[in-house]
Amino acid sequence: MEWTTPIQYVKGVGEKRAALFAKLGIRTVRDLLAHYPRDYEDWSHPLTIGEAPYGKPCCIRAHVTSPVQEYRVRKGLVLYKFTVSDGREGMHVTLYNVKYTAEKLGVGTPIYLFGTVSGNFHRREMSAPLIEFNPDADRLRPIYPQTAGLNSHAIEKVVKTAMEALGPLLDADPLPPSVGVGNRLMPRGQALRAVHFPDSRAQAERARARLAFEECLLLQLGLFRLKGRSRGTTAVRILQDHTPDFTAKLPFTLTGAQKRAMAECLADLRSGHPMSRLVQGDVGSGKTAVAAGVAYSLMREGWQAAMMAPTEILAQQHAASLQKLLPDCRVGLLTASLRAPQKREVLAGLADGSIQLVVGTHALLSDKVEFARLGLVITDEQHRFGVAQRAALAAKGTDPHLLVMSATPIPRTLALIIYGDLDVSVLDELPPGRQPVETFAVGTDKRERAYAYVRKHIEAGRQGYVVCPLVEDQEEDENGLPPEAPLASATAFADRLREGALFGCRVGLLHGRLKAADKEAVMAAFAAGEIDVLVATTVIEVGVDVPNAVIMVIENAERFGLAQLHQLRGRVGRGKHKSTCILISDNRGSVTKARLSAMTRTNDGFKIADEDLRLRGPGDFFGNRQHGLPRLKLAALTGDLSLVSQAQDAAAALLETDPLLQLSEHKALAAEVAALFAEVGEHGLN
Repeated sequence: MEWTTPIQYVKGVGEKRAALFAKLGIRTVRDLLAHYPRDYEDWSHPLTIGEAPYGKPCCIRAHVTSPVQEYRVRKGLVLYKFTVSDGREGMHVTLYNVKYTAEKLGVGTPIYLFGTVSGNFHRREMSAPLIEFNPDADRLRPIYPQTAGLNSHAIEKVVKTAMEALGPLLDADPLPPSVGVGNRLMPRGQALRAVHFPDSRAQAERARARLAFEECLLLQLGLFRLKGRSRGTTAVRILQDHTPDFTAKLPFTLTGAQKRAMAECLADLRSGHPMSRLVQGDVGSGKTAVAAGVAYSLMREGWQAAMMAPTEILAQQHAASLQKLLPDCRVGLLTASLRAPQKREVLAGLADGSIQLVVGTHALLSDKVEFARLGLVITDEQHRFGVAQRAALAAKGTDPHLLVMSATPIPRTLALIIYGDLDVSVLDELPPGRQPVETFAVGTDKRERAYAYVRKHIEAGRQGYVVCPLVEDQEEDENGLPPEAPLASATAFADRLREGALFGCRVGLLHGRLKAADKEAVMAAFAAGEIDVLVATTVIEVGVDVPNAVIMVIENAERFGLAQLHQLRGRVGRGKHKSTCILISDNRGSVTKARLSAMTRTNDGFKIADEDLRLRGPGDFFGNRQHGLPRLKLAALTGDLSLVSQAQDAAAALLETDPLLQLSEHKALAAEVAALFAEVGEHGLN
């Protein structure tokens, strides 16, 4: 068995189960052992029914006191109900679709139940607990992220099998002794065993810290090398700073943060080395003006610039904005929907240099696109574009400068991980006159009032958004059980609003399953004022700029991350009218309360990002949106960013002595870095 062995060849998996593992992103043995438990079941300290806390998972030892009753609720759903007792108190138990287990539960059978107790003083209940007849009482059991047809216990068995089959390979540690011993780290084989099958939570945390350190180190080594690779020389070099000419023509005054960011960019342009810089700022902080100013200085000296945006609507808006900011320059627009004559005109203008700045979508990556003198590549919303994509655009010039813009504020330490191959400039000021969005968090009992408030704005000529977590209604969860609380789906909610609270209003629908052309058409109709309320999923998170949209309602707000809620809220408050965001949720968990409360207290994206980091730890901060870089799996860390700094220092020290990781003691480490970055197409790290 090798680390790269396909998962289907692990004993007990096979082709059909391999397809289920693939849904979890697990295709090889390496992927399997990096699929870390999200929590642990503690079977080692069984409680009595009276000792069991409400709402907190625990293990109870009891015996069955009534025959199991079977109830067929509907096709595919069978309930099994019975009672248990610990000799002093009783409890009602409900199981779902577990005929095999139910048949073994005769009256008097001693069992262990692991689950969450609910009910009240008079009647205690446990719904869908795990049941064991002879559990391992001396350890914690891992709980894995799972999918329909593949539960946590099935994954646990396959992990055990794979570990045994790997044999000595499991204990081969890629970290050289100088790093492992120097940082007092657990050996990797020991850490992998302990993270999957720990003797205690303390041991599991030590193992997670060791594996998180390695992940950070590998990521940093790869990114440092990408950064170093871009630090060659370039002929794209300006002789003069033309910023004073640019600012003199602006109808507004730049903020101090904008001036500082532009100065940092201009220093890069004069250095003789290709710029690789991230301009990170909240919605409305003026990133586009910074990009325009940087492009202006280059264009004044005969160079061209290209900006890539994630959607056609956004590309059109950027082109219009940049033409206003740069009235003396010729700005072109290149998207897939352009008519052939227009496309030919733009391509000719880029090839002969008469178009100085072009804004486009992925259409810019076409082989037909050629530049006369490309000197600057700008990408908007970097997490929508991979490292390979921005490199493909840069390849159309000879070592051009790179400027990345992102409206996703993240804490600086985390920015060093996510954007480790870029220098970072932060826009931490908003232009004067920008209005904060007033935000409220309410329960579903206030929903009627919320939509009456939306209608009031529509009748005043304004527009709004309604955001839902699902596209369509969800009948079952990932385990085949009915959802505890139904989630709002955009499709059903749009119909519901048309027939009810927003009857007579023009309600549009937008979600990720629509064809690209249909999405663009809906967004364009909303921008043109032909739709009053747009019901959507998070597809609007990075999207159309509609100053007339002044109100947003987010259903099931607990289902979204803080950074995501902040990005969504940024769709309103973009014009002169006072704007409002209403978060609707009945979830009263302490973390949910803290998150939604943070949204109501501040509009500062960096403060929200800090709070998100505090509540969630520095895990996969962008969720599945983080394209182009290896996916972070640090979700188990509790916010101790000293580990991140420690890994960064170790990476810098290694590359200082061995820049290409060619020494024999670093070969295993180099292979791990190459394997990690090969996932996203960075084969050049070998």
